[in-house]
Amino acid sequence: MPMVTVSISPQQAAGIRAAVDNGGYASSSEVVREALRLWDTARKLNEFRDDILDDDAPSGGRCVADMFADHEAERRRSA
Repeated sequence: MPMVTVSISPQQAAGIRAAVDNGGYASSSEVVREALRLWDTARKLNEFRDDILDDDAPSGGRCVADMFADHEAERRRSA
C-alpha cells in the first residue's frame, strides 16, 4: 500500500488515538482510511447533487469532520 505523510492538528491526532484506544478501530491507519472513504463519498455526493440541482439551489453540504463525528457517534451508539 502506498504511504503518504500528512500533517494534522494535535486535536485531530488525539481524536485518532482516542478512536483506537476506545477499541473502535484496530489502528490509526484504519481511522484515516475510513475518514478518507467518508470524504470520497461526500465528494461524490456533492458532485451528484451539483449535477441534479441548478446553480441557484442552496448548498446543503457538510464538512467531512462533521460527517465523521456523526459516524463515530453512531458507531458508539450501536456498539
